[in-house]
Amino acid sequence: MTKGKLLTTPSRLLKLVLPLTTLDQNSDRKDVEPLALLVHPQQPLSYLERLIQSELPSIKNKNGDEKVPHVYFKAEDSQQDEIEPRTPSKKTDDSPEDMYEHAEERGLDRTKFDGKIERTGKLSKNLELEDPIQRHNVGEGSVESYSGAGHESTVEGQLGKFVRWSPSTEIGDFIRDAARGKEFAVEIEDAPNEIRVGVPSFNDRTHYLRTRLRKTASKITDLAALKKECDMAAHKGAQRVAIGGAGLLVGYWYIVYRLTFETDLGWDVMEPVTYLVGLSTLICGYLWFLYHNREVSYRSALNLTISRRQTKLYQAKGFDLQRWESLIEEANAYRKEIKQIASEYDVEWDEMQDAKDERVTKAMKKLRSDKQAERKRKEDKDEEDDDDD
Repeated sequence: MTKGKLLTTPSRLLKLVLPLTTLDQNSDRKDVEPLALLVHPQQPLSYLERLIQSELPSIKNKNGDEKVPHVYFKAEDSQQDEIEPRTPSKKTDDSPEDMYEHAEERGLDRTKFDGKIERTGKLSKNLELEDPIQRHNVGEGSVESYSGAGHESTVEGQLGKFVRWSPSTEIGDFIRDAARGKEFAVEIEDAPNEIRVGVPSFNDRTHYLRTRLRKTASKITDLAALKKECDMAAHKGAQRVAIGGAGLLVGYWYIVYRLTFETDLGWDVMEPVTYLVGLSTLICGYLWFLYHNREVSYRSALNLTISRRQTKLYQAKGFDLQRWESLIEEANAYRKEIKQIASEYDVEWDEMQDAKDERVTKAMKKLRSDKQAERKRKEDKDEEDDDDD
């Protein structure tokens, strides 16, 4: 084994494998027994340093006293040009002639007429325009650039300058910054050579998370078809109830019309009857909303009807609602972790490549929206309670 390895594990820990030794008489490290260490991305480099130091033999300083060798972690630095201050022009007020001369120096095209060279006032085609926005792209000036390619990077060429990182840096932050190159270095005091370790890419870091997300999404897809069937049937049933209510209202109107204008009862009798019926309907409806603790609206009554119908259909079809919700929450948890790592590596992750089904992403998004709305309602309620106090 000539190089170290940094591997991801199913437990979200990182497994660092190093060919560890300080007294190396050979030119290679193939016969060195590797050392495996498990670390968490949020632990500092000092913790990893102590783990490595505990496996190292002591060395002697200049006075002959034994001491624990220091361990340094180095990553490739960004190859950025330093920003040099511009030299201000000595002239503050330029005449038109001076401005024209300056323009000529910047690349005005010149043409020969009758043996004389004249300036045409057109910019030369070979002139490269300087745009201050283009000159300060990502990775230049004071803007840091990152890459999630790691050891999968296809950029060839010499490695950049390696810089030593502070032991207080979190391991995850160190790996994210080191991902701009293909490897980082572990330097041990008094060791003949530093140990190069391949940097895990974004795909490496999220391999197990994306695998679990795909498995969970597959389970959700199997249940999504059955849930959609039950939900459509529940919505159709609620629509039939609403249409039936509209039919009752029309029938009531027709009865009142017949009794008022086509019988001897007349409006004198039907007026108090319609008043009492309408008032009774209003009172009963209000009591119904109070009993079910619902908002007084048609949408609230419709949603209650749909939810009851859904519950009955879920039980009849054998659909486990609790399992469905737990799978959605699990998938959202994996998605959140992958999104966080993607943000650390500054890469874009396509959720559909792992979710595979639009129904899965919609279900996950709906649960996130419901939780956010519930959280907002709770915060508003707490604010109202605080205002009352």
